[in-house]
Amino acid sequence: MLVTTESKAQGWRAVAVFDDRPDALLVIGRSSTQVRQLYPEAFLEGLEDEERDHVTSIQLQQWSGAPDAGRWVLKSTLKVPTPVAKARLVAA
Repeated sequence: MLVTTESKAQGWRAVAVFDDRPDALLVIGRSSTQVRQLYPEAFLEGLEDEERDHVTSIQLQQWSGAPDAGRWVLKSTLKVPTPVAKARLVAA
């Protein structure tokens, strides 16, 4: 029996890379465009101030392979959002 809850696989994600702890998933989505739009808010809302200070980069990754036998592949590095970006998000 095959049970799916998504009509399309969530094949992209943004991951925060820290200098002092394991990586943290910020957002997962169906396209790189969707993840690029969502990650700044996820970064600013999902991480504490102290955690944000230790982020060295944010990776955009794509799933490669079968759903049960694959791996995440680095596609690019995204800009780390700043508190100024949060003010723009709130104003929008």
